[in-house]
Amino acid sequence: MKDLFERIIKDKGPLGKWAKQAEGYYVFPKLEGPISNRMHFNGKKVITWSINDYLGLANHPEVLKVDGEAAAEHGMAYPMGARMMSGHTKFHEQLEQECADFVDKEAAYLVNFGYQGMVSAIDALVSKNDVIVYDMDTHACIIDGVRLHAGKRFVYKHNDVESLEKNLQRATKMATENNGGILVISEGVFGMRGEQGRLKEIAALKRKYNFRLLVDDAHGFGTLGEGGRGTGFEQGVQDDIDVYFATFAKSMAGIGAFFAADKDIIQYLQYNMRSQMFAKSLPMPMVKGALKRLDMLRTMPELKEKLWANVNALQSGLREAGFDLGTTQTCITPVFLKGDIPEAMAMVNDLRENYGVFCSIVVYPVIPKGLIILRLIPTATHTLEDVKETIEAFSGIRSKLEGGVYKRIAAAMVQ
Repeated sequence: MKDLFERIIKDKGPLGKWAKQAEGYYVFPKLEGPISNRMHFNGKKVITWSINDYLGLANHPEVLKVDGEAAAEHGMAYPMGARMMSGHTKFHEQLEQECADFVDKEAAYLVNFGYQGMVSAIDALVSKNDVIVYDMDTHACIIDGVRLHAGKRFVYKHNDVESLEKNLQRATKMATENNGGILVISEGVFGMRGEQGRLKEIAALKRKYNFRLLVDDAHGFGTLGEGGRGTGFEQGVQDDIDVYFATFAKSMAGIGAFFAADKDIIQYLQYNMRSQMFAKSLPMPMVKGALKRLDMLRTMPELKEKLWANVNALQSGLREAGFDLGTTQTCITPVFLKGDIPEAMAMVNDLRENYGVFCSIVVYPVIPKGLIILRLIPTATHTLEDVKETIEAFSGIRSKLEGGVYKRIAAAMVQ
């Protein structure tokens, strides 16, 4: 019999094997200073394109005031205990109702963390007789939730409605035999490539197949639709989304998330989501802070307008400069380049140290081998000067990448 840790010590995984070269710089980097369009990294001020603060609320004076007052009044511990036992307050109820009203659903349920909440909600919504059908590019929290499912699951090709329908036919046959139901899961916005989920086409299939639809709209909430009310409003199908999910960690620049649906469904989740039944309630500063942020979403449309002015300037400028942004239809701006992991590391080092631009890097195994994505997240705090400098920087590193400069640097690094 082997020692349990023998495999772990020998095989660090496709990303972990680069830990010695990458840690503290390419992974687990330390961005310092107030969250904004420019922050400090490795002793230098850099244009920051890797913070999901879409509407620029993280350091907005009104937000900081409410956060500070709530912390001073309640501390970070109150309410103490799980919601069902001793951690329930009128402010949690108020936030839930306001979230439900904002996304046009009957009720909502507040959860502590989006990732944890999604895993637990999927587990609660389906039984072993039910069938899950989900997009192959859904977020890791959905994949992990699906893994808990004791019944059958089918995955369809990314944003491929024909593939979805074929899998719905298989799912319908199996669910009928097992006397179960079908849950379809998509994202409103796919966070890596910036594509909107094909919610309108998925909703249309409800006329042919009997299923319920769960949508993770982490990146659509606050950025898309009338007043930032999400991808369902953007595509005109909010009523067809049976369970709507959004997180406070993106547009709301906070912690927490919520599910919204009919009252019966929300009540079921309240009494059956294990991650919330056995977890401490969301602290009061985060609840009151979220109420303030939500109010600003409703009453300050200029935040979303400024965001999209920056998005359009960045994406149009990059495309005019000949960069491949894939099929993004949202704020998320992926720049596709060709190269291996060592080349990507050398390129990003150059980008950060010599051009003063910090963005996230995505490589295998998240995307296929030979591809590099430099992923930019525009926010309302960015400026047109940030956009101009970044496009110039990207043009510079592309020339070096295509000229083999980073391949030679990478070879030296490996040696």
